[in-house]
Amino acid sequence: MTVRTCLPWPDKRLRTKAEDVAEITDEIRAIWDDMIDTMEAMPGVGLAGPQIGVMLRLAVVDGSTERGKAVRLANPEILHSSIELREHDEASPNLPGVSAKVKRPRAVTVKFLNEQGMIDRRDFVGIEATSVQHQIDHLNGRMYFDRLSKVKRDMLLRKAKKQG
Repeated sequence: MTVRTCLPWPDKRLRTKAEDVAEITDEIRAIWDDMIDTMEAMPGVGLAGPQIGVMLRLAVVDGSTERGKAVRLANPEILHSSIELREHDEASPNLPGVSAKVKRPRAVTVKFLNEQGMIDRRDFVGIEATSVQHQIDHLNGRMYFDRLSKVKRDMLLRKAKKQG
């Protein structure tokens, strides 16, 4: 089990778009394993490569109650989003101690490379839909608080700074 350190905000890598994964190798699978260990240690429902300084389009998501059902995604891309939104309290280990309610589509269909290197397509609903969208934001250099109004974002960042 290797739990990796999450980059502290405002590390510039958290604002950098991650690179596409060319192929699924044993090295990529080992990174996914570390990401799952890191996610479980938080505990969280997802993690993206850039959060631990791996600048590749890799993410893991596990919204199951019993855990151990993590979905490994490389180069995830949203193909379809539901019109219906869902509000959820989101947070990030890169900016600990604060969270905010964010509205996102309740369900999404995502295309990605799976562990075998095959193109896969999967529907995510509820907490897993929220998490996969949150991780894709990270892969694009965005943080969840970028989805807040300027006033709410400034308040959240001030609160985080006070706690740090």
